[in-house]
Amino acid sequence: MTAKDPGTAISLRRLLPGIYLPTLLFEIGVGAMMPMIPVSTTRLGGSLATGAIMVALLAVGKILADVPAGALAARVGDRAAMVGASALAVAAMAALALAPNLATLAVGVLLVGACDAVYGLARQSYLTAVIHPLRRARALSTLGGVARIGLFLGPFVGALAMAGSEQAARAYWVGVLTSLAAAVVVLAVPDPARAHTAAARSAGPGASMRSILRDHGRVFLTLGIAVLGVSAVRGARNTVLPLWTESLGFDPSATSVVFGLSGAIDMLLFYPAGKVMDRFGRLWVAIPSMAVMGAAMLMLPLTSSLPAIAVVAMVLGFGNGIGSGILMTLGADTAPPAQRAQYLGIWRLFADTGGAAGPLVVSGGAALGSVAAGIVSMGALSFAVIAALGRWVPRWSVHANARTRREAGL
Repeated sequence: MTAKDPGTAISLRRLLPGIYLPTLLFEIGVGAMMPMIPVSTTRLGGSLATGAIMVALLAVGKILADVPAGALAARVGDRAAMVGASALAVAAMAALALAPNLATLAVGVLLVGACDAVYGLARQSYLTAVIHPLRRARALSTLGGVARIGLFLGPFVGALAMAGSEQAARAYWVGVLTSLAAAVVVLAVPDPARAHTAAARSAGPGASMRSILRDHGRVFLTLGIAVLGVSAVRGARNTVLPLWTESLGFDPSATSVVFGLSGAIDMLLFYPAGKVMDRFGRLWVAIPSMAVMGAAMLMLPLTSSLPAIAVVAMVLGFGNGIGSGILMTLGADTAPPAQRAQYLGIWRLFADTGGAAGPLVVSGGAALGSVAAGIVSMGALSFAVIAALGRWVPRWSVHANARTRREAGL
């Protein structure tokens, strides 16, 4: 795909109803169900530890489905994959609402994670195909930002649905409705790039996953490892704050406030982050994001008061927010046009694996008796990731910075 390709000249405004609105709806449902998973687990006879494992199955489902999601989107098309994922999510959410035992609950959570992977891959692949390369980062960072807003709103919508009742199932029925609404919106809204996407589908699914791994192995073993590290640091952010406040003996409400402050700062920055990436290059966001998050994690074990923790939490949110969309954008920059969906499936496998590994490192430190050690290890990792990004992003992305664009004649 080149900057002169007419199929990439779709504006963000035209994609609002067909891509961003269903994304918001779908993620509201996921956000509504997540806090209820431990509640449902204990009510079905499981322990709190089992509840934590059940929550982790959401990430496991995404990891297991990433590569198949790429093959599916390549075969049936991105929009059809979104509709299919929404339809399966309706069934999975209904299963969660009606789950008679822990096994059904586990299968439902895994399926929701898998649907999220398919939906996310299809949205990323579609935007990569139809958006001009010099507006790509704004489109993808907005996609990430809208998803975060949905996850943020979801628990509140679920709480509203459960008002005056202790039935956790009502939160899952919210997920049923939002998943169904997302599918209806995708079906009802015309595709503004129909000719472009139809031509892509007529070309067939292209190469196998094995051949893509072989042909692009150097990218995955270099930039892919850096991406895994970025995801690990960002994933650990969701763990370090609650673990640190818990280790200091603060009550859960204080933890919620701190976490909410971090999330609020995070959500405000997705569009500016994309604009900076489009104008100056990917490294102008990737490196500052990791530097800010790494510094915040190294500072967190030095805090002991709630105001100090809140300040660090907001710094963490700022660092994560300015990096909104960076992983999807780098994947889009490096994806081969003829095998875009399959390539991005493998790319997302690296990102999701890192996102699951980061919290495990921090939790491992806590299990060994030192929460601070786990937090510091992730802070140190962020600076190693900076070195990897500085080395490999210019190697593989023509949009790394102004110099690489000039060399590519853009």
